[in-house]
Amino acid sequence: MKRVFGIKKDKEPPPSIQDASDRINKRGETVDEKIKRLDVELARYKEQIKKTRPGPAQEAVKARAMRVLKQKKMYEGQRDMLYNQTYNLDQVSFAAEGIKDAQQTMSALKSANKELKGMMKTVKIQDIDNLQDEMMDLMDVSSEIQESLGRSYNVPDDIDEDDLMGELDALEADMGLETEEDGMPSYLQPDKEHDLDGELNLPSAPSGHNAMPAGRVNTQAVDEMGLPAVPRASLRG
Repeated sequence: MKRVFGIKKDKEPPPSIQDASDRINKRGETVDEKIKRLDVELARYKEQIKKTRPGPAQEAVKARAMRVLKQKKMYEGQRDMLYNQTYNLDQVSFAAEGIKDAQQTMSALKSANKELKGMMKTVKIQDIDNLQDEMMDLMDVSSEIQESLGRSYNVPDDIDEDDLMGELDALEADMGLETEEDGMPSYLQPDKEHDLDGELNLPSAPSGHNAMPAGRVNTQAVDEMGLPAVPRASLRG
């Protein structure tokens, strides 16, 4: 059967846009090279026309130049046509790439949407509100615990703040009276009723002939208070 009908050949895949664009670009480069060669030939004929005198020789050179110029115009038309085809293929290629990008974007969005839906199932607004309420309750309990731990012990509950303020005012008044006399607090002022000399039983200062003459230095011993030392006999009597 294969010998009679033959084997069905697989069709070649159609050329891609990039393949077609590359092929046309190569053709365009070939046409550009031909146009450049014709330009060189035309330039040579132009110089020959300038150098030859009018007559049959000059007309022959002009005829050859005209033929080359026609070929150049033909190749330029082909080149313009190839450029237009390349432009159209580029437009189609850009459109195809844009569609591919859109497809990838849609695929990524669908995947992200599916993932977000799965995540939203585990997170509910009601659960968040309940959690916030619980946190507020815990903060209130924590504040109550701190206040309870900061309470003072053995403080009567029936203390009147007005009485406390009155006592505080009286204390400030007493402190003011103590500092009015000689500008010195009472605990630093000497006690008039307390006789330091009587307690120490010190002798009276010498007078008359026993007084120390002027100009002499007192060499009498003094005690730790800076006073004349008391004889031991006086203390014993």
